[in-house]
Amino acid sequence: MSTLALLARVLASFLFGALLLVLFVALFAVWRYASHDQRDDPERLENKRAYLTSLAAQPRSESQPNIVFILYDDLGYGDIGHGAGDNLIDTPHLDALANAGVVFSDFHSPAPVCTPSRAGYLTGRLPLRAGLPDVVFPSRGDPITALTRILAPERNQRIPAEEITLADILGAAGYATGMVGKWHMGDVSPSLPNDMGFDEYYGALYSNDMTPFAHYRDKEIAVPAPVDQREMSAMYTREAIAFVERHADGPFFLYFAHNFPHDPLHVREERAGRSRAGLFGDVMEEIDEGVGLLVATLRERGLLDDTLIVITSDNGPWYLGDAGNQRGRKGNTFEGGMRVPFIAHWPARISGGRVEHAMSMGTDLVPTVLELLDLPAPRDRAIDGRSILTVLTEGGDSPHAHLYYFDSDNLFAVRTERFKYRGPRGVFYSTDSMPIGGSMPQKEWLFDLEGDPRESYDTSLTHPEVLKRLREAFAAKEDELEANLRGWN
Repeated sequence: MSTLALLARVLASFLFGALLLVLFVALFAVWRYASHDQRDDPERLENKRAYLTSLAAQPRSESQPNIVFILYDDLGYGDIGHGAGDNLIDTPHLDALANAGVVFSDFHSPAPVCTPSRAGYLTGRLPLRAGLPDVVFPSRGDPITALTRILAPERNQRIPAEEITLADILGAAGYATGMVGKWHMGDVSPSLPNDMGFDEYYGALYSNDMTPFAHYRDKEIAVPAPVDQREMSAMYTREAIAFVERHADGPFFLYFAHNFPHDPLHVREERAGRSRAGLFGDVMEEIDEGVGLLVATLRERGLLDDTLIVITSDNGPWYLGDAGNQRGRKGNTFEGGMRVPFIAHWPARISGGRVEHAMSMGTDLVPTVLELLDLPAPRDRAIDGRSILTVLTEGGDSPHAHLYYFDSDNLFAVRTERFKYRGPRGVFYSTDSMPIGGSMPQKEWLFDLEGDPRESYDTSLTHPEVLKRLREAFAAKEDELEANLRGWN
């Protein structure tokens, strides 16, 4: 056999072997994708059913205010001026609620990105405990979802059905429950809004930059993809008002989770170009207009005085928007990524014109409602939030000794009201010219937020005892989660 023939045979064998390897990998990937099946915990599902049944049997609280929870997407700490006069964006209706209610200056989203943050708001649990530490994507046809199913099939693609939501609790307590807007905690049953406590639903199942972007009424498509997003704010406002009018006899719970000001930004043609802050400002001013129409409906129906309105954001601003006097933006655990606006308005119980500085987080919403309605918390799971009812109605100190800042599975920081300890974690670095950034390892840092709200200077050497205490709190939380990730009792 000639040398050339031998080389050809070796090459053919190599190519055949490579082809078999590629075929094996492809078949393995297809099997992993097809066999992915997120399972719910039967024991916890039964506990959830029993708990909600027990709530339904509880005597009704004397206080049953209507509750309107408005959650914006990527609204920054500095995007609402509360009528200060130096803001490029005019939000008179939001400002009026702030000035007649209470503003929290130190309120945080449960996560720096949308899906886990929403899980934290609605369950009162850290997103890692609630089973959704990461952003989820459309379950069909999305390459990120496909890759996740292949490489990490243990990762949830929807909120576990055994989680108990605020809507579950209020529905069991006799409230009509409705949601308008962005769900983004899974697009298949049993994890759709109507499966997780909402009697009525109208909106989008994920972010407005994901496809196919349709609107659903309950579990059926109401507006096929692609939705004309220029009309979305007006559509959402109409749906929110219609829900209030249908249930004016109350009590009702409305979760109004807007897709804006998340990018891409859209407004009705007649509103374009009005704001001094460009298209972002146009979007915010249309959002504000919707708030005004919703509040006007509550007033006309005689419901405003006994309706608790809570307004906040799922995380800090993305490409545009104002994070305030803070370091960072959406996607990171510096204050600008998680400290967000918070307004609460309830004339019957909240005295107006107050700013409260108590450290708090979105996980506090569920325990606050439980205390408000004099309802017990579920006993089979950890609730990470703490009630801030007294802070809302009377003012006072934070119920938290510490707040914890997570991104995905990782604990990045822990803080007290004055100090913030950031563990030896990576800090994202990139330049405008780099198509892909990276996480650069750093040593532990201690920030004194009282004098350094922008987290610019490490004061570890100045405050060694504080560093030691917060390092221990950081390690203790990691140990706690390693021992009992989901917080089951």
